[in-house]
Amino acid sequence: MDARLDLHANPVAGKLFKHFNAAGKVIAESPLPAATQELVKLRASQINGCGFCTDMHTKEALHHGETQTRLNLVAAWREATVFSDAERAALELTEQATRIADAAGGVPDEVWANATKHYDEDQLAALIALIALINAYNRANVIVQQPAGDYVPGMFG
Repeated sequence: MDARLDLHANPVAGKLFKHFNAAGKVIAESPLPAATQELVKLRASQINGCGFCTDMHTKEALHHGETQTRLNLVAAWREATVFSDAERAALELTEQATRIADAAGGVPDEVWANATKHYDEDQLAALIALIALINAYNRANVIVQQPAGDYVPGMFG
């Protein structure tokens, strides 16, 4: 299976993703915990049906020490006992923001209030940016039907 458009070879996409990657670096260097960042990227990718990003972020998380049990349970985080309250708040915000079109009025106040209990303003800014960025990556990959399964940790930097 080939992608409809090679986003890595196209010059316009290359310029755009250079900026996306720069934004991702700012987020990666933020005070938002790295483990939380990977969980957020994985959950949004699952919701959006982005096989490429699901593959990438599962493998990157494992490579950086995340447990297989926690990764297996990301899709069922509400029933899982392996996530902290802060991670659960981030996963809930991720779900609500990723499914924003499904909710009249956007992200509910109680979801935001719960996130503010666990994260300071810099972490919240990084979390919001991360959710927006992974959703943009997901949508691009889903649109072009980017094949999944061959990602190797670190292959993009």
